[in-house]
Amino acid sequence: MKIRSHLILLCYFFVFILTASIAIPSWAGETKVGTWKTAQTIQPFYYQKFTSPGQKVSVFSFTNPADQKMALLAGSLDMCGTTLAHAIHSASRGQPVVLVAALCNKCSALVVKKNGPVKTIKDLRGKKIGYVPGTMHEILLREVLTRNGLSPDKDVRLTRVDFFDMGMALARGGIDAFLSGEPFPTLAVHQGYGKILSYPYFGESIGTINAGMLVKRKTIEKNPGLVYQLVMAHARATQYLNSHRAEWLKKASTFGTPPDILQEAAPNMELAWEMDESFVRKTRALGERMQALGVIEKQPDYEKLFDLSFVRKVKEGQNRTTEKQSSN
Repeated sequence: MKIRSHLILLCYFFVFILTASIAIPSWAGETKVGTWKTAQTIQPFYYQKFTSPGQKVSVFSFTNPADQKMALLAGSLDMCGTTLAHAIHSASRGQPVVLVAALCNKCSALVVKKNGPVKTIKDLRGKKIGYVPGTMHEILLREVLTRNGLSPDKDVRLTRVDFFDMGMALARGGIDAFLSGEPFPTLAVHQGYGKILSYPYFGESIGTINAGMLVKRKTIEKNPGLVYQLVMAHARATQYLNSHRAEWLKKASTFGTPPDILQEAAPNMELAWEMDESFVRKTRALGERMQALGVIEKQPDYEKLFDLSFVRKVKEGQNRTTEKQSSN
């Protein structure tokens, strides 16, 4: 009987340990976040500065949004950056991803050869244009061509070129233009072989939206506290960097871009965290253009793709703090 009693107590002990381990939110330990090593996607590298004691944030850098998303779905990341175009594409295929904060706006430019034959967008007819398929830049490129009466599939030659190789390809004549994110457009201008033909933003529809922070729907359901802590850290990191421009660009220069290039590119980069109904409306407009251009077959469920509650909660908390400070 004593042995049986000891076994029962031992079973209760293991059940207690298992239950306790499940009850502990993951943000009490290590949290894994994915992003790019660029000036416009830098905020996760500052999360640790704005998290609670005992919360460890490990940041992993990627070169494209698809790899980040795959790591997120596989459970290797708790949150990751993504372009809004990629988020729409993923959600349209039924993948359980949710946007919980903005990441950056603007950052894109259409570049052509300096002193070359292309003076207007219409002059791109018959020309070879470098792009990376599946990115926000592809959508903007197709949109700007279409708006100027050019078929992306018939009137120009879209050529897949890695972002890091676009400048050299343009300088050597391998392509006639490229649409890319900063700092590559500014670098082309700074080095003397390129000029900005267009900043492809459409205020009446898509505007300057670019990228956001993504989590799995299961993470929101099982651990909303983790998501809230991450969105709060993201908001504080964004606000801090926007208020400390010199530190932002200095840190960004450690990713490999010279500070003077970043200074020139800065007006075309915007760090962000807030999302509202206008943001959602512009993302819907982006999705509609993606479907019209044949990039996606159907629209995603935007009610499931977006969760604005965490941004709203962070804003409410900040407003209460501001009101309290004002009353004192």
